[in-house]
Amino acid sequence: MLIEKLEQLFGILKDKEKKRLIVAWAVDAHTIEAVNEAVDLGLVYATLVGDRQTIMKRCEELNIDAGKFVIDQVSSDSEAAERSVSLINEGKGNMIMKGNLGTEKYMKAILNKESGLMVPNEILSHVAVVENPVYHKLMIISDAAIIPLPDLKQKIAQTCHLINTAKAIGLEKPKVALIAATEQPSPNMPASTDAAVISKMAERGRFGNAFVEGPLALDLAVDKVSADIKGIKSEVAGDADCLLFPNIESGNIFYKTNSKLAAGEQGAIVVGAKVPVVLSSRGDTSKTKLYSIALAAITA
Repeated sequence: MLIEKLEQLFGILKDKEKKRLIVAWAVDAHTIEAVNEAVDLGLVYATLVGDRQTIMKRCEELNIDAGKFVIDQVSSDSEAAERSVSLINEGKGNMIMKGNLGTEKYMKAILNKESGLMVPNEILSHVAVVENPVYHKLMIISDAAIIPLPDLKQKIAQTCHLINTAKAIGLEKPKVALIAATEQPSPNMPASTDAAVISKMAERGRFGNAFVEGPLALDLAVDKVSADIKGIKSEVAGDADCLLFPNIESGNIFYKTNSKLAAGEQGAIVVGAKVPVVLSSRGDTSKTKLYSIALAAITA
């Protein structure tokens, strides 16, 4: 199945068991609207962790029936983050989402070594599914928000996360492009040599049923004409499903350019914890948050 639109994720979810979403400090309109739509679409069940009175008032303003949610009362955003993590650890939720609280407080609760959601020896990374109006299918990218300058070990983990996410949304043999400024490995450009190493690992079966190639410049990864002009013949060039960026700056710029200058849509999660973590910005639209919920539900 060729997946071209984020809305197609909803159809995939219809064949899966419905999961429960825990939302930390769910007191703002954008968050409640997104969660409400996810519940109405049958994507998830939802528990809103926050001040009950504020949540009820916000639902009334939005003409939303608060009875469709479980509301877990807490009095502050820090308490909401800690309580949400506890609910996951108690088996009362399958994914967690950030509401109207700062990322630092949210991630502090998740990263807590004693009571958080970390998996021993696992590496967290940010994965986004991007819909761009000029590309012929969805792209899965990493990392736009978590790892500033990944080393080789972290890039290997990121590659695995990309492949797992791609397979979760229905791609049997994902095509992963390891992005650098050029297709020629150079010792002066660590991103290119890391990509060459990972590509060789893929040839030897490290990543299972997936095509993993690099280094590839972005134009070669997404544009078949550019690849043909440069004589690059591969399964990935011009048809990449997944893009692994060499650092957070390049990933973040691509992510924001897609939405702000290309009118694209996207959903994003953090993977590598016990459950998928929705780490949307407080400024994200309810649609972006809805797509992020769908992505979390599919990978849960």
